[in-house]
Amino acid sequence: MPQMAPLSWLSLYIMFTITLIMFCMMNYYIFIPNPPKTFEKSKTLPATMNWKW
Repeated sequence: MPQMAPLSWLSLYIMFTITLIMFCMMNYYIFIPNPPKTFEKSKTLPATMNWKW
């Protein structure tokens, strides 16, 4: 079985690297985050603060 030339390994490495980078970039830019839901102020903050010292 003949061995691969170093240039073949280099081109194979470059091809897989470019493929990985393109895949990661597509996943990053295709993702659409959901906008945060707005809550009423009374639900997020308690009316009184009871400190348990």
